[in-house]
Amino acid sequence: MPGAPFRGILETIGNTPLVELESLLPGFPSAVYAKVERFNPGGSIKDRSAVRMLIDAVRSGELEPGRSVVVESSSGNLAVGLAQICRYFGLRFICVVDGKTTGQNLSILAAFGAEVEVVTERDELTGEYLPVRLRRVRELVESTPHSFWPNQYANLLNPLAHEGTMREIADALGGRVDYLFASVSTFGTLRGCADYIRGEGLGTTVVAVDAVGSAIFGGQEPTLRLIPGHGASVVPPLMDPSAPDEVVHVTDVECVAACRRLVGREAILAGGSSGAAVAALMKMRDRIPPGSNCAVIFPDGGDRYLDTIYSDDWVHRNFGEIAHLWKD
Repeated sequence: MPGAPFRGILETIGNTPLVELESLLPGFPSAVYAKVERFNPGGSIKDRSAVRMLIDAVRSGELEPGRSVVVESSSGNLAVGLAQICRYFGLRFICVVDGKTTGQNLSILAAFGAEVEVVTERDELTGEYLPVRLRRVRELVESTPHSFWPNQYANLLNPLAHEGTMREIADALGGRVDYLFASVSTFGTLRGCADYIRGEGLGTTVVAVDAVGSAIFGGQEPTLRLIPGHGASVVPPLMDPSAPDEVVHVTDVECVAACRRLVGREAILAGGSSGAAVAALMKMRDRIPPGSNCAVIFPDGGDRYLDTIYSDDWVHRNFGEIAHLWKD
């Protein structure tokens, strides 16, 4: 029997499916489960963070329709989540994005009525967009009356939202989650999941998946990264070095190959950070004891990467001929 109807679209955030990946790694003697976050109404795991960071302010009256202005920096997914929530509550939303934000995400933001500023210049020191985006957000907050900056990079409500993500995974697997693979950027997802694991005493090995060239864990030479959604050019304030048990760094090429492998083996069209998590699992598979339960978080779908990860021309232009990496 179908359940009761939802009271508005925001009630559909969360409770996303956990899907067993039966064909991804033939011969792998452990189970792999994907937490498929594209089923949130805004299309990504960032819906959880967005609603958690705004809902209390809306309910308390701190955010008022027709008066308050939400201002945030995002490479794409959080922007969409915030845009949907702001439209739902009738709030003005200004989002600072950058040159790596996909055209589809920009179109979605426009459809929700968000005001978008695109940062096109990179930071001189790091060669990345994020420091410039953050500077622009601070300028907007200072110059815009009644502005409200959720600040996903430092807001503790961001990781708090993902304690629920981990709870859903643990409940679905009867509390037995031996390994968790999660990509890192703002550090909200991984920190929230790790906090839940510690609080419940699950004994899960937490694997942080970072981008080669990212500054989050240090020790990496800065490199130009083409795929948004994981890694960062600055260490986020939410970063907790004790949260992961292991850290795996993944290249853009490995992300692309893993995403293409997911389509070929599982018919799952996943985003770049999902591919990164799969690539990390593949790197660690020989060290995972047989019979383990491995959970992999898929933050978004691949429909917003059709012009990049899933474009043969884009892949060949940036990486050359690499089809052999996902057709083994």
